[in-house]
This record gives sequence, structure tokens and C-alpha cells, in this order.
Amino acid sequence: MSIYKSPKSPFYSYDFQLNRRRFHGTTKARNKKDAEIVERQIKAQAKVDMEQERLTGNGPLTIDIATGRYWTEVGQYHSGSGDTWTNLQRLIDFFGSAKRLDEISDREVAALVAWRRAQFVMVNKRDEDGKLTQCPVRPLAPATVNRSTILPLRALFGRASRVWRYQLPMEPMWRDHMLAEPEERVRELHGHEAAALDLAIRPDYKPWFHFACLTGLRLDETLIRWSNVKWEAGLIVTTGKGGKIVKTHITDEVKDLLESLKGDHEEYVFTYICQRRGKGHVVGQRYPIGYESAKTQWRRTRERAKLVDFRFHDIRHDVGTKLLRKTGNMKLVQKALNHSDLKTTARYAHVYDEDIAAALSVLAKSQKKLRNTDGGAA
Repeated sequence: MSIYKSPKSPFYSYDFQLNRRRFHGTTKARNKKDAEIVERQIKAQAKVDMEQERLTGNGPLTIDIATGRYWTEVGQYHSGSGDTWTNLQRLIDFFGSAKRLDEISDREVAALVAWRRAQFVMVNKRDEDGKLTQCPVRPLAPATVNRSTILPLRALFGRASRVWRYQLPMEPMWRDHMLAEPEERVRELHGHEAAALDLAIRPDYKPWFHFACLTGLRLDETLIRWSNVKWEAGLIVTTGKGGKIVKTHITDEVKDLLESLKGDHEEYVFTYICQRRGKGHVVGQRYPIGYESAKTQWRRTRERAKLVDFRFHDIRHDVGTKLLRKTGNMKLVQKALNHSDLKTTARYAHVYDEDIAAALSVLAKSQKKLRNTDGGAA
């Protein structure tokens, strides 16, 4: 009998075989008639799964299997692999490891977004007894919700359908779930802020920081190896956002900086000097600056410099803004920042607005002077 009720559970269970494969579990139904309906649905789905496996070699794809496979093939190689791991684990926590990818529809994604939006940014604070406790400071920003839930799940679906050849007929309409994000502002670094950062940065991290200011590269793109430096071609060639090849010209300033770092490390260009024991490191020795250590050091530097509303990515904005102001060439800025679309570079067009205002001011003064001269002659 394939439908039965155990005295240990209020629900009917199913237990049957198809092609010598056993299927068993709970129907989550309290009466036999409903349980039989559920069993028929499970049998029908099992037949579809077995036929798909026969044709493609792929069995049912659960969240647990999908995230594990994605991590092994792609995620572990991300520059921010720690964030990727956390985001994948978050999907498992929400859906449950046994949730099938082809069962996730718009309804489940909407619930995931609502669940994530209800969470807060947490910081460590000491209570009256001196113990560290986590305290909520503000709700998660829409961009954080998008990047920590919708985008990782969409990446799973994309790889499952394109690379693993799974059929996902209920794939959600991702655009409908993306939260509206405020238009990214272009933040320029002012003179006193640059001076404060220069004083606040740890000496062994200063070459890396200087390199970022000279090139406007994204954080992960600054963590280069010597193999990325093509001296004869005068280029630094790395892999950037979306797997795109990023080429950065070696200017005289960049060349001098790189030359000064030769001999510090055999493989990596930018290194730091270990100041505390841990992770098998020896105090006083040099180690490569990694993605997480770079983020940590930047956060500490910004706090010491007392900068408000300035992110590491704003260094890139600063380079783009100053370059456009100096050259007036939007296409050149696009190439320098390795933007795929000129629309992205167009965010820096506010520089033109400032130039127009300055030009109008000069014109107004010229006209005033001319009127005064004409009046005097009369």
C-alpha cells in the first residue's frame, strides 16, 4: 500500500517505486483522499523527472545541489567569494535545502524579497558590562536586497538553464522583483579629503591606494599580479566586471609606482606587512592584499580620515569626473573607465553643467563691463 498513516505523524505518507527507484515522504495531508491526490501529483512529477534525466543526464535540481554546484564551478572564483558564499547560504536558509529550482515562481521570490527587506544592518556595540552585542542601526538598502537575494538566485537560474540544460518553466520575472534603487550619484574627492585619506592610510597599504587613485579601477581590479603587468605593451590586463577584459595604460606615474614594488612579492604586486599573528602568518612578513583585507583596511582608513558619504568606488567616480573636466572628452573617459555603455559614463555629465555655469558667469561679467563702457562713452 503506497499511502499509509504512521501513529507518529498526523499526516499521511507515501511510499512507491518507479523503475526500481523508491520514492517516499510525507504528503502533508490529514485525510486519505487528499493524500492520494498528492501522491498522484508526486508520481506524475517523478515520471517527468526520470524522463528528463534519461534525456539530459540531469536529475531533479534542488537549491542545495544548485548552490553547491554553482559555488564549485563559479562562485569560489569571484573576487568577493565570501559574499557569494553568504548569499548562496541565505537562499538555502530561506527556501530549505530540498526546494526544487523548478518550483520557485514569482510568488516565492516575492516572499524572499519581503523577508530580506524586513532585516536590518547590524553593528557590534558594547553593552554596560563591556560585552559585544549586535544592534540594528538601519533597514537594508534596496541595492543590498537586490544584490543579496534576487541577483544570486537569478544567477542560479541562468546557469541551470544555459549550462546545465535544465527546463525551468516557472522562471520568475526578475525585473518585477528588483527594488528601485536611487540613481547612483557621482562623488568627487575634495582636496582636504584627499589629504586626510593620505594621512590616514597605513603605510604598507599606501601604494595600493595610490594605484587606485591613479587608475580609477574597481576594488577587485586593483588587486593585480605581476603576470597582469605587460611591460612591453604598456598595459595592465585583468579580468573585470562580468568577465570583461580590462586594459589599463601604464602611465609614467603608474610605472614609477610599480617599479618601486619590485621584489616585495614574487606573484602579487600589492602586499601588506603582517602586524598580528593569525592564519599562519608571521609578524613582519609581507602577504598579498586580498579582497577582504582591502575592504577592511579601506573602512578603517575612511573612519580615521573622518570621511562622510564616501565609498571606495567613489575613487573611481573622482577619477572620471576630473578626467572629463580636464579633457572634455566623454568617449575618452568611457575608455579609461572601461565602461561598456556610454550611458554609464554619461553620469559624469554634471561636469559639463558646471562648465556651462562658469561660462555663463564669465559672459554675464563681460556684458556688464561692456554696458558700463558704453554708458561711460555716452
